[in-house]
Amino acid sequence: MWSKFLLLFTAFLAQSGAFDWHIPKPFPRPAVPADNPMNPAKVELGRYLFYDKRMSSNGKTSCATCHRQELAFTDGRDQAEGTTGELHPRSSMSLANVGYSPLLTWVNPSLSSLEEQARIPMFGSEPIELGLNGYEDRFLGDIGRDAVYQKLFPEAFPGENPVYTIGNVTKALAAFERTIISVNSPYDRYRYGNDRNAISDAAKRGEVLFFSGERTGCFQCHGSWNFNGALRYEGGPLPHVIFQNTGLYNLRGELSYPAPNTGLYQYTNRRKDVGKFRAPTLRNIAVTAPYMHDGSIATLAVVIDHYAAGGRTISSGPYAGIGHDNPNKALNLRGFKLTDVEKSDLIAFLESLTDTEFLKNPSLADPWRR
Repeated sequence: MWSKFLLLFTAFLAQSGAFDWHIPKPFPRPAVPADNPMNPAKVELGRYLFYDKRMSSNGKTSCATCHRQELAFTDGRDQAEGTTGELHPRSSMSLANVGYSPLLTWVNPSLSSLEEQARIPMFGSEPIELGLNGYEDRFLGDIGRDAVYQKLFPEAFPGENPVYTIGNVTKALAAFERTIISVNSPYDRYRYGNDRNAISDAAKRGEVLFFSGERTGCFQCHGSWNFNGALRYEGGPLPHVIFQNTGLYNLRGELSYPAPNTGLYQYTNRRKDVGKFRAPTLRNIAVTAPYMHDGSIATLAVVIDHYAAGGRTISSGPYAGIGHDNPNKALNLRGFKLTDVEKSDLIAFLESLTDTEFLKNPSLADPWRR
């Protein structure tokens, strides 16, 4: 009886105790679902799972394969590659501050749960990413025999039996992902830490350009302190997420964007949603090339050229078209003019969003390499 009481009490403490986020002011804490409260063991368990290649059908890849810490949890590819070599139609989004994102992935208008999202790379087949479908029992058996997991699973989910379940795997992954937080860039120290020397004069001029509605209007799609628009956080309201067409393509024919990357249209089947995607965060943008949903722009300089033109012109080939004239293009994307110096200033500002401590934070790194 006493041992059962101790077990339940330990479970209560682990699940209800306050988790120390180590988030500096004025940034809020991410919203956490009631059925998956944070605790240190669960976060550490999620970190081990995130880097564990046993989660793939052939033992070749892990979550971290497409989300590398040194690249702000992207992979440097224009298209993500699954464990069987199958290419994803889009690039891997950065996981920096993913716990604050109201919606997940580039285009899904209803996927808001990190716990549910984890199942897509694990079990999805179009395309195959980790390819775990049909290998669940083998995977759970493998981790159940591992000494690391034999310690962490009961600590993360005290009192649960069985404890080695796919549900607990996705909960642990989500808990770890909520700690992938980047708020210590030079720009943060300048804007929120009152360090006037944290960024260069060029970056300061670039900030003015970025937030100028009359000049560039960059902030209109990349607003908030996370530079991706709407945010979800503890105690905050339920935000509305906007999907935008930026004139990246304008193909002739029924659809103006090349399949299968037709944007929000993929889910709504409404012609007005063709080419509309969710704005990604610009934090650590200098290390997350190539850019856009399909990785079709190689450098920040060319990204700025695209927006300055009010849409990309492709003069020949299968994707030929004038993006500026795309009928679904966002109304606020009108184009702008910059001098060479101003363009350099804007790039300097974007580079000031690189959080080098985040890119090397040992608490986010591969624990299997110790």
